[in-house]
Amino acid sequence: MFGYRVPAPDQAMLISGGRRGQGGAPFRVVTGHGKFVLPVFRKVRFLTLAMCEAEVAETCVSRQGIVLTVRSVIAFKVGNDTESIVNAGQRFLSDQEQMSVLTGRIFAGHLRAIIGSMTVEEIITERQKLATEVLDTSKAEMAKIGLIVDSLQIQSIDDGDAGYIDAMSAPHKAAIQRQAQIAQAQATQASAEAEQEAARNQAEYARQTAIVQAQYNAEVDRAQAQAAQAGPLAQAHAQREVLAAQTELAQRAADLRQQELVAEIVKPAEAEAERIRVLATAEAERMKIQAEAAASHGRVALDRMLIDQLPQIVKEASSGLSGANVNVLNGADGLGEIAAGLVGQGLTILDSVRNNLGDGETPSPRAGSGRNGARPDDGAVDIR
Repeated sequence: MFGYRVPAPDQAMLISGGRRGQGGAPFRVVTGHGKFVLPVFRKVRFLTLAMCEAEVAETCVSRQGIVLTVRSVIAFKVGNDTESIVNAGQRFLSDQEQMSVLTGRIFAGHLRAIIGSMTVEEIITERQKLATEVLDTSKAEMAKIGLIVDSLQIQSIDDGDAGYIDAMSAPHKAAIQRQAQIAQAQATQASAEAEQEAARNQAEYARQTAIVQAQYNAEVDRAQAQAAQAGPLAQAHAQREVLAAQTELAQRAADLRQQELVAEIVKPAEAEAERIRVLATAEAERMKIQAEAAASHGRVALDRMLIDQLPQIVKEASSGLSGANVNVLNGADGLGEIAAGLVGQGLTILDSVRNNLGDGETPSPRAGSGRNGARPDDGAVDIR
């Protein structure tokens, strides 16, 4: 619309002409909204509210007399309140670039003053303290011209060729270098240990691989040997089974032959022995019965029979000498001894017969009748 003006968000619109602004200002301040401005009767100008920057490179002298070159950057702007806009508009509206120049000069003066009260060590180690003090001392002065400082950054501090800062930093550099060397040595050692560990791991891996390969080769060789021996082993096993079968067959044949021998020899012998034993037992029983019968008939008849037969026994004994060639060395005495021997032999035979008969023999029928007229038929002795 014709005559209606609107400032940008980072601008303040200053309307001059007509009535005065707040606090007797020669213009009215409009920010954040538009305003209808009568043409010809009113004049409109715009003041930036954006952030501005000023760089300062100032040569300063510390409290120790060391010359330092300090470089800093100041970020500032026109304040948002009407009073700050009025103060800045009255000073910089026609040439707003002067705000950076004036701000730099103001801060340069404050930097010289504050650095002159500090040592180089304090300046180096306490830069934030330096910046805060500069801001505090310049705040009132900047407010007078309608400016506010958002930040102050000390970019560098240099002592030129004096070498004071280098000398001051030498112990720290040495310590840092020493720490760097230690760190480098530790890193080198760690690297060497890592390499050694890697070498050990590789050697261990190679060893394990060799062991596994050897085991695999051994298994292959063993399997091949077993496969090569399978035929002979099977043949030997078959032969062993054949021998075992033959041995078992021979053992069975031997057992069968032993059974046959037992059946052919031992059993008949045992049977014969049993038969003989039974016969002997029967004979003994018979002789016992005869002895009991003889005892019951009396020993007198038996003895009489033996006495009656004695001459015949001696005769039979002497008949054995009839054809013998006998030499008598001692004459009649020798003949008497021979006769006595014959008689004694006859008596011995008689005693033997008597004893045999007494063990179970019965008298001969020629010995006379038994008791009660009985004539025993079994066990008779015939002496001729």
